[in-house]
Amino acid sequence: MSEAVYTRRDLSIMQAWPLARKIQVTQAKIMEWYYHYDGKVAVSFSGGKDSTVLLDMARRAFPDIPAVFVDTGLEYPEIRDFVKSVPNVTWLRPEIPFPKVIETYGYPVISKEVAHRIYYARRGSTWANLNMCGLDGNGKQTEFNKRFLKWRFLLDAPFPISALCCTVMKKTPIHRFSESTGTMQIVGTMACESVRRQNAYLKSGCNAFHKREPTSQPMSFWLERDVLEYLRLTGLPYASIYGEIVEDGEKLITTGAQRTGCMFCMFGAHLEKNPNRFQRMALTHPKQYDYCIHKLGCGTVLDYIGVPYTAGKEVAAHEPEVSETP
Repeated sequence: MSEAVYTRRDLSIMQAWPLARKIQVTQAKIMEWYYHYDGKVAVSFSGGKDSTVLLDMARRAFPDIPAVFVDTGLEYPEIRDFVKSVPNVTWLRPEIPFPKVIETYGYPVISKEVAHRIYYARRGSTWANLNMCGLDGNGKQTEFNKRFLKWRFLLDAPFPISALCCTVMKKTPIHRFSESTGTMQIVGTMACESVRRQNAYLKSGCNAFHKREPTSQPMSFWLERDVLEYLRLTGLPYASIYGEIVEDGEKLITTGAQRTGCMFCMFGAHLEKNPNRFQRMALTHPKQYDYCIHKLGCGTVLDYIGVPYTAGKEVAAHEPEVSETP
């Protein structure tokens, strides 16, 4: 295993940098990636606020750099409308629609790490079953894997579960586009978003030239507040679904949606305060809400994991009691 590029202390120091320095370093990383591949690069553009900032920084250095958007059919209408307003964006589509993805592979619930282990544990994988018991591959209990214990009840859920929807619906179309055009993608992910992304950054840094599939994440050391501050300071247009950027004490927040990934994704929904993403969707996008909750069956899944989704009802999320003993 190769030695990590950065330590967590390094990352904390970089996350504390002022915005001006973060912009400077990020643009340097974009330029490094661009020149390494002789300009055969593209920005992976979701239409969300993070990738909007990334595309702006990339085009300040290289105005003609192309962007690629995967139209999964799961985006908020406001996101799709915003993407249509941005020039030089190639639209891609997945080969398999979302209803077929959840039927074939499973619903995205709790987190990618949990769903991934449940999917393989149900198929008899030894490592996945050990992890779901809080153990590592050698059968030794670890603090990292203890977090999976409370989700063991999902092994018996009456519906399929997996973390493959993102791979099938987003990563595969981008991968095929990159292979057919020879372009290397720049993405707007940040280490603060998940443990998985943090570990990836610590291991490879912003520009992972030597990975089997090289990737560039030049905003990895940014925080949510940096993105909002950039948008507010520059006046850069962004999708209307976010509403206004306002101060909330010492923080910056959006008055609209906080996240705008796939509308029907249930990853992290159990962590949200009421009104959560589905309760808000019931009020703001009733047509999509009805399709999600009733036709796709997400209501049944949310009921099972104890996440409320009815607008106007402040129902506390709950978890079934599970043993902490493997």
